[in-house]
Amino acid sequence: MPDTSRLFFALWPDDETRQTLTCLKRSLPSKDFKWVQPHNLHVTLVFLGHVDPATELSIKQSVNDISAQPFALTFDSLSYWSKPRVLCLSCKQVAPEAAKLAAELDIRVRANGLPTDSRPYIPHITLARHACHLPDIKFEPIAWRAEAFCLVESCSEAGGVRYKVIQQWPFINPTANLD
Repeated sequence: MPDTSRLFFALWPDDETRQTLTCLKRSLPSKDFKWVQPHNLHVTLVFLGHVDPATELSIKQSVNDISAQPFALTFDSLSYWSKPRVLCLSCKQVAPEAAKLAAELDIRVRANGLPTDSRPYIPHITLARHACHLPDIKFEPIAWRAEAFCLVESCSEAGGVRYKVIQQWPFINPTANLD
């Protein structure tokens, strides 16, 4: 598609969370998987698909007034999803703030004429693609502190795909000095 970008809204990890996820991946006992590169680890909020520049600008403007408090997600379950053949981390309990943010972004994206996924929102971190089984491993839950959401572009490169943060919207910090 000429002059479009493949976009999605996501939570982007801080360096410490990314390092923790990378260590967990290294501990998994399978060499058959196609591992997601550390710089691509994220939590998708809403997938937009191919978007032209005018719609991208409109969507960016439409989400400027979204306000959210920082929240935490606890990734405490390793899952294998057979249909897409992915190995991912998920949450046994979804933070209500995450579901609310994903729903609000979904409304804004649909208001700009783009279709979105109608399935219930499930926060997850894809660790590997082309997976064929669920490794049997115990691990410490991973806490992810969300303090912003991002618009991310999926860029095809010679070595595979690379995700690039286009814009970030920080959440409200209730402890900030409002003088």
